[in-house]
Amino acid sequence: MDETVRTDDGVRLWATRAADGPGEPVILCHGGPGLWDTLEAPAALLAGTGGEGTWGRPVVRWDQRGCGRSQRSGPYRADRSVADLDTVRRHFGLERTALLGHSWGAHLALSYALAHPARVSALIYVSGTGIDEDATWHPHYQEALHRKLGAHRRRWEELCDRGEDRTPEEGRELAVLQWSVDFEAAPDRAREYAEAMATPWFDVNYPCNTALVAEMRQSLATGAPRERCAALEVPVLIVDGERDIRPRWAVDSLEQALPRVARTTLAGAGHLPWTEDPEGFRAAVAAFLG
Repeated sequence: MDETVRTDDGVRLWATRAADGPGEPVILCHGGPGLWDTLEAPAALLAGTGGEGTWGRPVVRWDQRGCGRSQRSGPYRADRSVADLDTVRRHFGLERTALLGHSWGAHLALSYALAHPARVSALIYVSGTGIDEDATWHPHYQEALHRKLGAHRRRWEELCDRGEDRTPEEGRELAVLQWSVDFEAAPDRAREYAEAMATPWFDVNYPCNTALVAEMRQSLATGAPRERCAALEVPVLIVDGERDIRPRWAVDSLEQALPRVARTTLAGAGHLPWTEDPEGFRAAVAAFLG
């Protein structure tokens, strides 16, 4: 059932809770920033509605501030994002919760655990980009993105260049082109997966993306997250897709900094590893959460 979560500054957030199983609750944090929840499939695996081999536990999904079905209102800051996540936790009456974050959401979930470790029982860090400076890995990602776009690169560049002049239809086309390279599947299959991610379409919040990415880069450049991670006693599972075009060695520094960490790499999977290896993803998370 969809619910409205009201933040302390009056912004409405969309959220939904699935299953009421006996397991410990999990809150999912979607990627972006500026996107919306696309984690229905991993939520189904966790909640016990995704087929054979799943197990029931309460799962909460939500759209971050300014994104998707949530109110399109700032401010867009890291501390505000962490506070919003805490509001979602309290709204559902959860004293402690596991967190699963994907991509940008992995960074958000880690930031929350660093700020409120007593409220987090476990952290699953999926397809994140680590705690080194952006400049160490982003050029490699950009090169891989251009290579995988192949014949579609020219159209992708045209749509990027249109900026605020893009129509909603062109905005969706741009997203589908870019998201399609995040799958290791054959091109037709990858396009199908990307189309599914873009349905329904809510428009990317680019001001949100720009503000939060800039703040994240500034924070990582200070080196402070490394010191804070070294003191984090929350157990962490890092999950990578082997064929993610964001280089997986970018996450090595996070793995090395954390005192209680395990890591699983799913062979043949891309940036959304549950899509191409659902059983491997389910098994890794199930073993970690118990």
